[in-house]
Amino acid sequence: MAANTKTSRKAARYAVPVAVAGVAAATVAMVPAFANAGGPDLPKVTAQQLIEKVAASDVQQLTGTAKLSTDLGLPTLASGLLGGGGVAGGSADPQDKVAQLASGTHTFRVAADGPDRQKLTFLDGKDEYTLVHNGTDVWGYDSKSNEAFHDKADGKDAGKDAGKGKEHPKTADRLAASPQQLAQDLLKQAGPTTDIAVGDTAQVAGRDAYQLVLKPKQSGSTVGSVRIAVDAKNGVPLRVQLLSSQGGKPIAEAGFTQVDFAKPGADAFSFTPPKGAKVTEGADKAAGKGGEHGKEFGPLEAVPGLDALTGGADGKGGKGDVKVLGEGWATVARIDTGAGRSLSDIEKDKNAPKEAKQFLNSLGDKVTGKFGEGRIFSTRLVNALITDDGKVYVGAVTKDQLVKTADSAK
Repeated sequence: MAANTKTSRKAARYAVPVAVAGVAAATVAMVPAFANAGGPDLPKVTAQQLIEKVAASDVQQLTGTAKLSTDLGLPTLASGLLGGGGVAGGSADPQDKVAQLASGTHTFRVAADGPDRQKLTFLDGKDEYTLVHNGTDVWGYDSKSNEAFHDKADGKDAGKDAGKGKEHPKTADRLAASPQQLAQDLLKQAGPTTDIAVGDTAQVAGRDAYQLVLKPKQSGSTVGSVRIAVDAKNGVPLRVQLLSSQGGKPIAEAGFTQVDFAKPGADAFSFTPPKGAKVTEGADKAAGKGGEHGKEFGPLEAVPGLDALTGGADGKGGKGDVKVLGEGWATVARIDTGAGRSLSDIEKDKNAPKEAKQFLNSLGDKVTGKFGEGRIFSTRLVNALITDDGKVYVGAVTKDQLVKTADSAK
């Protein structure tokens, strides 16, 4: 490890592609399956060999075009909240861009040259959003509003603004999450509750690829499988697909549609704000000089009447206690909000804010069990049970599994 640990870790988060680290065969249930003849005719490999191929990949230079599609099946209200954020206003802050990626299909151009230089350009009709990491600088630029956002990625400089703009490079890292990064995250989380096999071969972005398939061993998960297409020549993950246990199109899919592993041009990562652009520095944004940064729970905190459901926004309503129930793909988090009012109280209260009742009705179907009464907020990936006594159970599990977990926790 380099002497400057903080800087090394920061650089590692930006590396494209990243090496798959910490994937030990002893912690993963390997299935001795082989690629079949459903796609390109490639030499047979085992799942272990394919994981090793990904881990050994040292490609750090590329240019290309990628597509991200997300279909969480969000209700109209939630979709508007998560898809709105500050993006509609044209904010150049990368954190505001994250919310827009929660639904729909997005195309972007990508370039990378080692751990210190990456560029992503999101294409939305005639408007573009550009995110550039070049050495110690991170730039975000929104062409629609002609606004630019600037922050430091290097630990030495960012440390001067500790507690102010330091979170933004992390946001930039999330935006830069490529198929490689997604594959790394998924493989790190794979454990004894996961079957891993090699599926059909495929062609992605015009390149021959193997497909690594991860499947939950447990029942009750909303995830049917995760498929990672791996370049047959250099081991770079080219596409990641998250498939629902209920079938249909992928819940989420991120992959290259065109890719070239040649070194990008020297000027690919240069950025100067256009003339007349409004520039906001990261520290100013977080300090309130450039606008409200946003709290931990993001747009949900702006839901009208939500404070009435959670016991008020003065800090007296919620305990915030979190307990993890279950394991692996069936993991559920239980959050004790300490809400001052029950859901039924709000339903019956003629004086309760209209917005609170509208939000309550948007949550979903009423359910009952040993836990009591509550409502289930559903998406294709995550379900959340909000109980009448102020507890929230949330996980990537089915409604039935969520109720079963809540019952067993009583």
